[in-house]
Amino acid sequence: MRDDLVAAFIVAILLIPQSLAYALLAGLPPQVGVYASLLPMAAYAALGSSRVNSVGPVAVVALLTAQAIAPVLADGTPATAAALVLAAEAGLLLGAAALFRLDALAALLSTPVLHGFSTGAALAISLSQLPALLGSPARGFTAPDVIGSWWHADVAGHALTAAFGLGALALLVLARRHARALLARWLAPATASVLSRCAPLVVVAVGIGVAWALAADTRGVALVGALPPFALHLALPPLDAALWWRLLPSAVPLALVTFVSSLAVSEGLALRRREQVDARRELTGLAAADLVAACSAGMPIGGSFSRGALNAEAGARTRASGAWAALLMALAMLLLTAPLAWLPRAVLAASIIIAVMGVVEWRAFAEAWRYSRSECALMAVVGLLTLMVSSEAALAAGVALSIGLLLQRSANPHVARIGRVGETEHYRNVDRYDAQSTPGMLALRIDESLVFTNARRLTSVVAQHLATLPDTRRVVLLMSPVNAIDFSALEALRALHEVLAERGIRLDLSEVKGPVLDRLRAGAWDQWFQGRVFLSHHQGMLDVDGRGP
Repeated sequence: MRDDLVAAFIVAILLIPQSLAYALLAGLPPQVGVYASLLPMAAYAALGSSRVNSVGPVAVVALLTAQAIAPVLADGTPATAAALVLAAEAGLLLGAAALFRLDALAALLSTPVLHGFSTGAALAISLSQLPALLGSPARGFTAPDVIGSWWHADVAGHALTAAFGLGALALLVLARRHARALLARWLAPATASVLSRCAPLVVVAVGIGVAWALAADTRGVALVGALPPFALHLALPPLDAALWWRLLPSAVPLALVTFVSSLAVSEGLALRRREQVDARRELTGLAAADLVAACSAGMPIGGSFSRGALNAEAGARTRASGAWAALLMALAMLLLTAPLAWLPRAVLAASIIIAVMGVVEWRAFAEAWRYSRSECALMAVVGLLTLMVSSEAALAAGVALSIGLLLQRSANPHVARIGRVGETEHYRNVDRYDAQSTPGMLALRIDESLVFTNARRLTSVVAQHLATLPDTRRVVLLMSPVNAIDFSALEALRALHEVLAERGIRLDLSEVKGPVLDRLRAGAWDQWFQGRVFLSHHQGMLDVDGRGP
């Protein structure tokens, strides 16, 4: 309990400015972020999987929320009502995914898509906060919207507001770079690391003090303003069928991003601590947190890597640390409502920019460029769409392009002509190794499962090799890399068998996996297949005359 309480206290300190900032980012009143940090954390602590993941308002989910509710605000729908419905829909979708064991849907967002989306979202969030940082009335969540709004704004900025914003930005940058090293001179390295992460709260306190001393509200500086008296409002979200229907298309990508990003946080932290994370329980915990947020005047939530890492480094032992953090957060809001009213919004904008840009991994693009140009292009497309169009369009395009790349790769399977290496029983690609082919025999290794996307190419690939080896009497396919054969591939294999038989060439298979052989037998292949299946490829190559041992 002691360790969990200490970790909870430190996380609550960081969560105070973040909850306010991310609510404003989503276009909601600041107290909404506070409410989303209380009961949702307790719900996740009760049902979630990770011991240290800290759920609550996060930047990417806040951006998705802002873009989702923007269209319905034009109809007069209150932003808070739309956010409650969106949280409820996300929670119900996550709950349904847990019920039907759909945690495999996380695979829809591949690593390149996630990298591209997170980078584009970080740039879009940072750009959307620049007007608040500099005191401009411009608004928007994509580059064209922000730039267009800024261009037509009556005022480009406000000097004192910009001083608060840029000053806070400079302090946060300096703290990120040097606070840990300075604290390590007097404190233990672990303690210095934890305390250095609390720098945003120090900057917030300084901003509040300076704003109060200068009476910044009388000088045109936008402040958070008086927060309503702290009290949990427990009620069902608005039951407006038309509103639920309009927000449902946005709730689907929101739920998917919430799960994938939170699962990545939980798994990353669990790997450091040598723990296990249950993806289905993660779905359940996130569903409960979102549903509770929808019933307690909150907003959609997600897992935060920065708060989770801080929780782990602070020594959290169990999920109870999340419940303690919620309790301490509530206590803080009872005591700190009056001081927080003096907090300049430009300071919150600076904290958001530092937080989101600090997690961007630019080197991922360079690594992807060296490894796979197509996947690097996918990352760039998703990032640009997130920045220029919308998060929904970026995620939809990312999933579609990922599936397209998968189909492209599976439609062109690598088939290697193999030969024997020396006097061993090993067979390797003749184009890569000094391997010897057996006269009159064509040995091919199929390096892909045979499914409908690539089955039609089987006959043409074999025919291309036969064109260079006209004296071939047998074709032996090494099947060890083949994990599955669907019905389309079964028909393609039958067509290949018939084409080779017409030319007087026998087709044999080697090293067929048990489950694959079971499927072939279920397809009654023994009624037409006249070749042999060898336990090892070497055994098949020794059977030169094709009569078998």
